[in-house]
Amino acid sequence: MEIAVIGYVENDVIERRDRDWGSVRSRIKLLNDYAGGLRGLEDFSHAIILTYLHEAKFIREKHLERRPRNLPEMPLVGIFSQRAKDRPNPIGLTSVKIIDVDKDFLLVEGLDAINGTPVLDIKPYYPQYDRIDDPIIPEWVTCLLESYF
Repeated sequence: MEIAVIGYVENDVIERRDRDWGSVRSRIKLLNDYAGGLRGLEDFSHAIILTYLHEAKFIREKHLERRPRNLPEMPLVGIFSQRAKDRPNPIGLTSVKIIDVDKDFLLVEGLDAINGTPVLDIKPYYPQYDRIDDPIIPEWVTCLLESYF
C-alpha cells in the first residue's frame, strides 16, 4: 500500500492539544507536484482534510480502551468509538471552512492539526454525501466537544 503526502500544514500550533481549534487558521502548502490541484475549490465553502498524525503513538495497552482525553468523568470506550489521535492508523479527518484558495496553498479555519502535519488528501465538502440528518451520539461526546471548536 502506498500513500503519498500532498502537502503540509503551516500554522502557529506547535504542541498537541485537545481543544480550542475553531479559530485556528492553517495554511495547507501543497508540494510542487500537486500545485494546480486546488482549481475549482474556491467555489466551495468547506472541505474535508485528511492528515497523517505524525506525532501520534498508538500503544495497544494504553489506547485500545480508554476514557476520552483520560478524563475520569468519561466512560471507558474503545478507540473506534473515539476521534482520538493515538490510533492504530494515525489518520486525521476534519471538516474545515475554506478562507482562501491559491494555486499551491489552501487557507482554512478549524483544522485540528499542528504545524508540520503531513496532508494526505483534500476533498470538497458535499452535503449530500457528508451530512447525516439527525445522527445519534452518546451524551459524553456532546460534553467532550463543548470547547473543542
